[in-house]
Order: sequence, then C-alpha cells, then structure tokens
Amino acid sequence: MIETIGLRKEFGARVAVDGLNLTVPGGRVTGLLGLNGAGKTTTIKILATLLRQTSGTVTVGGLDPVKDPHAVRKRINLIAGGERMVYARMTGRENLWYFGQLYDVPSKVLKTRIEQLLELVGLTSAADIRVERYSRGMTQRLSIARGLINDPDYLLLDEPTLGLDAPIARDLRKVVAGLAECGKGVLLTSHYLAEVEQLCAHVYVIGDGRHLAQGAPAELMAQTGCHRTVRVTVTDLTPRIRAAALAFDDAVRFAPGGVVELNRPGEVAGALTTTIIEAGGTLGGLEIVEPSLEDAILALNDRSPAVAA
Repeated sequence: MIETIGLRKEFGARVAVDGLNLTVPGGRVTGLLGLNGAGKTTTIKILATLLRQTSGTVTVGGLDPVKDPHAVRKRINLIAGGERMVYARMTGRENLWYFGQLYDVPSKVLKTRIEQLLELVGLTSAADIRVERYSRGMTQRLSIARGLINDPDYLLLDEPTLGLDAPIARDLRKVVAGLAECGKGVLLTSHYLAEVEQLCAHVYVIGDGRHLAQGAPAELMAQTGCHRTVRVTVTDLTPRIRAAALAFDDAVRFAPGGVVELNRPGEVAGALTTTIIEAGGTLGGLEIVEPSLEDAILALNDRSPAVAA
C-alpha cells in the first residue's frame, strides 16, 4: 500500500500539507478531496516523486520514494488533467512507445499494449497523427493511455477526466474500477463529486493541508449531519401555516417564493405536507433533495477553525 505519516510540505512560509496521514491500499479506489488550495495536488506530486516532503514519511509498496525513487516510479503512474504530459511533436503511437521504453516494457508486450490502450481511449484512427494537431480532449485521452503504459501497481489520478467528453469519462471510470478490482491501488482527486461517490470506497477530506475527516462517502454525509432536504412550495404562506410548520419542527426554514424547507433524517415529507394542508395551505410543489458529498465537504470546511482562518 501507499502510506504517509505526518506528511508535511512547506513552500517558504506557506504550509501546503500539514501532518497528513494517508493510506491507499491495493484493491480500492481512495478519494482525496478538498476545496481549491487544500493540498491535494501537492500530496499527489510527493507520492509521484515529483516533490520531496519537508518532513514526515512516505512509503509506496514498502519503498521510500526519497531513497529509492527509480524503483517507486516503476510501480506507479500519474494522470493529471489539465497538464501536458505527452510530447506535442510526436504522434500518439510514438508517445506511447517512447514512454513504454522508459519503463522497460518488453517490446513484444509493448506493441500489443499500445494497440489496446489506443482502442481503450478511442485514438486508434488518430494514432499516427502528431499530438500538436489533437484537440484538448484527445490529448487528455492520450495522457490516460500513457499513464497505463507500465501497468502500474498504484495509479495517482489528479482530475483525470478534466476536459473529457462524457462517454470517454464514463469509459475511464470503468477502467479505474476494473483496475481496483484487479488489486491495484488508486488515489483519486476530482471536482466531479458524483464520480468520487461512484468510484471511491473510502475518502479523505483535507483543508488547508490538514486532515478533516475520512470514511465512505455515505459515512461522511452522516457524520456532518447532511440529510435529505424537503422543500414544499405553498401557494399562500400565511402566518397560520408558518406557525404550524414551526410547531411541526423548529428547524423549518422559510425561503422566498412561499417555500417551506426542512433538512432532517428520516421520511418527513409526508408528515410536513399533511401539517401544511391541515393548516389551510395549498401545495404548489414538492421537492426532495438528497444530500451530496459536496454538502459534506462544505460542512467540514465550515467547521474547521484552521480553514476559516
């Protein structure tokens, strides 16, 4: 597994990662989430041997990236959305062959793997075109193929689907899930939280480089009190209806447009609407909004004194 203990990274007076403990076991997709500037990309670059930590320890499959970076690089790969990770003046096929040679992939294995990866990312017909003529989405798809060229034990994904069309992003998610099922360890950061909920069995949430919480997405939502929200639109929100709604639950909120809103666990929609109708209200609409991982992350950051400061 990948493990960090007390990981800290300083850039001058700024602390980007502050005492982070993190575990990425094989056979699981692990999420690393936080707002912009939380320290996610810095953490991934340390694990990928692109940055050296200021203090703390890192092990990748039992290896120390500082003492034995070459051995670590053979076992990992990095896919980062929004960054150029291939050579523009080479063709797609030439890029994959070049990076395969760097990883010492045997020629016979490499030739077959290149064809498989080109098909996987939908670039077979563009394989012999220079990357400088690729669209942004095509370039990102090639970067994904490059990240799989050495069949890594651990895959570090930093916004991997950024700029990808929906069908290609969906296919990549299938690939990532399949890699985890085959025993590989995957660390994922993404702003597409539906993607995280779909893929990640365990999530770390960080803020200002510090650990805020961890657990399965559903557990994080429960820990932060993020429950489904019931929104009832009332045609004429009279004082009597307001009083009845507050008597039903003092956590009721009133929003513009005659909306009565309640965020509570359990099934409260039926009882709330019945209370409103019995008070003389006429319903104009009913909406039930399920809690999201985004709600949990925002709640965790709101509660963190360090992040607030």
